[in-house]
Amino acid sequence: MLSWQTARTLALALPEAEEQPHFDKPSFRVRGKIFATLSAPEARVTLKLAPADQMALTMLNGDAIRAVEGYWGRQGWTEVKLGRVGLEELKSLLLQSWRQVAPKRLSAAFDSEHIQT
Repeated sequence: MLSWQTARTLALALPEAEEQPHFDKPSFRVRGKIFATLSAPEARVTLKLAPADQMALTMLNGDAIRAVEGYWGRQGWTEVKLGRVGLEELKSLLLQSWRQVAPKRLSAAFDSEHIQT
């Protein structure tokens, strides 16, 4: 089972990611914009995804991934149960979320550094 510490480490590994409190929970931001929050008691991470990605992911893995209720969910905010996803899936989801808020140039620079040939 993945821990919130693992999620925290992965989030902070993304370029320019910073941790700041947000309503008594840790949030992870890039240039001041939140891309993830953690809830340790519930072993859950909340991510900002594109609404279409959110819908597809909830259809594929509804036991682990669900839209936040109400307005925020309709904007793409998505809850992920850490005990129900693997390490690679969590890495991918955090990266997707980071890309939603990161400046395009920063995202492009990240891509150019990580292209595998």
